[in-house]
Parts: sequence; C-alpha cells; structure tokens
Amino acid sequence: MSETKSALLKKLNDRTAKIGVIGIGYVGLPLAVTFAEAGFEVVGVDPLADKVAAINRGESYILDVESAKVKALVESGKLSASADYAVLAELDAVSICVPTPLRKTGDPDLSFIASASKSLAPHLHPGMVIVLESSTYPGTTREMVLPEMEKVCGLKVGQDFFLAFSPERVDPGRKDWTTINTPKVIGGITADCGEVASVWYGQALETIVPVSTCEVAEMTKLLENTFRMINIGLVNELAIMCDRLKVDVWEVIDAAATKPFGFMKFTPGPGLGGHCIPIDPLYLSWKLKSLNYNARFIELASEINTNMPRYTLGKIQDALNLAKKPVNGSKVLVLGVAYKPDIDDLRESPALDVIHLLQEKGAEVSYHDPYIPHLNHDNIVLDGVADLMAAVAEADCVAIITNHSDYDYDAILDAAQMLVDTRNALGAKGKASPKVVRL
Repeated sequence: MSETKSALLKKLNDRTAKIGVIGIGYVGLPLAVTFAEAGFEVVGVDPLADKVAAINRGESYILDVESAKVKALVESGKLSASADYAVLAELDAVSICVPTPLRKTGDPDLSFIASASKSLAPHLHPGMVIVLESSTYPGTTREMVLPEMEKVCGLKVGQDFFLAFSPERVDPGRKDWTTINTPKVIGGITADCGEVASVWYGQALETIVPVSTCEVAEMTKLLENTFRMINIGLVNELAIMCDRLKVDVWEVIDAAATKPFGFMKFTPGPGLGGHCIPIDPLYLSWKLKSLNYNARFIELASEINTNMPRYTLGKIQDALNLAKKPVNGSKVLVLGVAYKPDIDDLRESPALDVIHLLQEKGAEVSYHDPYIPHLNHDNIVLDGVADLMAAVAEADCVAIITNHSDYDYDAILDAAQMLVDTRNALGAKGKASPKVVRL
C-alpha cells in the first residue's frame, strides 16, 4: 500500500479528514449533514450566495433537513458553507453533487459537472479522494472528470489521488429510507479508488455496496430509474387503454397488486416529475445513440409519459364539457404543483405542463399547494390561492395533480362544481360521483 493511500485511509478512519460537498441542494445538503453528524468537519461549496448564507446562519432550505440540526452542526464547527472553491485545497475528500438536467433539445447538460471539475482541478493535491454523485451516463467519470483532474495537476489516479462514482439515491420526503440507511453503491476508476471511497462513505453510512468500476456504478443508477420510468409508462398506457374499454384502471391495479409474487405496483398519473425518473433514462438513450443503438423501451415509455399532461388536459376538457363549459374562459384550480406528495420540490413537475396547456387554451388558471406558496417558473408567475375552499367553490373545475395528504378530499369533493382526479385521491367516492372525471 502506498504511503499516500495509507495516510488518507488513516484520516478517514479516525475522521480527521476534512470533507467538502460541491453543490448543497437536495442531494448535497443531506450528505453534508450526514458526514458532519458522523464527526467529520464538512464544508459545503456552492456558487449560490443565498444557500451559503443560509447554511452559515444555521438554516435549512430543504424539508428533509431540519434547521435545528443544521444550526447545531454549524455552532459546533462541524458544518460550514462557502462560495469560494479555494477552500477545496485544504480538504481531503470531496463529493460532487451538482445537477445534471436535460437541454430543451433532449440531450444531457453536463455543464455543471464540467464546471465543478474545472473548479476543483486547480486545488487537487496528493492524498485527496473525489466522488461524483450526479446522475449521468456510463463513462462520464472516466471520460470527463478524470481528464480534467489529470491535465491540470499532473497527478496519477489510483496513486496520488482517488476518483470514484457513487449514484445518489435521494427520495425527497421519505422518512424510512434516508441518506444514512439507503445502501450506497460505489465504483472506482481503479480498485484502490473504489476502496478508499468505500472506506470514506462507510464512516457515515450503514451499508456500502462496492462494484468493480465507476461505469458499473453509473449504469446501476440508470437501471434503477429506467425500471421505474418504463413501468410508470406501462401503467400510464394502461390507464389510457382502460379508459377506452370503460374499465376502472385503479381497481385493476389494486387487484393485480394482491399477487404476492411476479408483480410490483406502479400507479398512473398526469406525468413524470422529479430530477431522476424523467431524465436519467434519457441520458442512457442519448449515450446509446452515439453507439448506433436505439433504446426502444426508453423512447417509447418517454413518449407515453411525456404525453400524460396533454391527456390530463383532455380529462379537464371532458369535465368542463359535462358542465357545458369551454376551456377558454373557465376557471380551473390546480391542486398540488410539487412533483410528488408532501414535498416542496418542483423539478420536472407535470403540474407545470398542465398549467401551461390550460393557459394556452385560454383558461383562467389558479393553484394551491401547501408547500409551494409562489410559482415563478418557466414563464408561469402565480401566487397560490389564500383561501383554498373558497377557490374550490369558485372554480369551474378543480384538477387534483399532486395528492398531498394535507388536503381534506371529502370537503373538496363536496364544494367543487367539477373535479378531475389524476391520482385517485378521492377513491371510491370519486368513482361514484357524477361530477368527478378520473384518470
């Protein structure tokens, strides 16, 4: 074992290593807090001054991380934040947790990874371990991050510094599976890279799953989310088929879910949301195109899922038609704009597409979400309604897009003139009501 590796492992094992997390958002902040709680000194690095200032005040801007916890770690000296990448020169271990969105053209936007790598490279030094966590296509760590590190510093990976990939598995709003107890897949550029990264993460997380290469780790993440995206596409198409057949899709799914083997329950909805499921599979599809291969399952599921907001628009039109009203000029209240229940995350939310489509048709759109009081996103600028039940009664149609548990659905059903339920939030009562149109 080299002296560099031995010295770094000692620092990691006795938790005297100084840790950095680049990108302190939905993935980075929980990870930084977890490392700090494990006894490491952690600094979050982010170009957004508002985030840095909030952390240094001891305030959290993410629902899954309590401000009291952040405040205690900041006051103890275990957690801080900075917008200056120069602090990386003093660190022993760095996680890169930056976003990887899609461009409007559908190809991956890796600019955040490229920027983070270029900002880190001048401060790379012997005895440092780097782990990329951002979701991306197989080969990114080796083909994009590694060359940036080696060309600037002249150090050799696996000997002077260590580089690995470990896919984030954050599911906002969950209490049962968190950063600490969700198994962590880690694959290195070399075997030594993987070992060092596994030792580091093993100091704070309960279960480490080492794999042979970073490409295996990168592909693992894409398989997880492609599996979900394709199965959601299946039940979304099933909903369309059941609608044509006049069969209750929700009853069908619940009945199928009673089978104790060979079936996993997925439910339809107004579209896909969140950073991972709508985006990650398309990274894989894009990569395969460069190898002259068409990922047909991914492309088909994406086509179906992408069409669901427009299908939802059709359901709203159906509901208004029952009331003998056009979409143009009708008041439509959207309930829930977060991409999933009981969180404040808007990333890729299908509610945004539904609102856009309604506005294009001339509807007077308002919304309510207990977690998101204001919308200023992609040309949608709206304030959430203050009096929910008054807005429900006034609307020509209420569309349940995100089924937050805070809502009193019985009261909403009683007060609404017409209602579109895309999540089966009303259950049997919605099925029995003549003023409810269901997905």
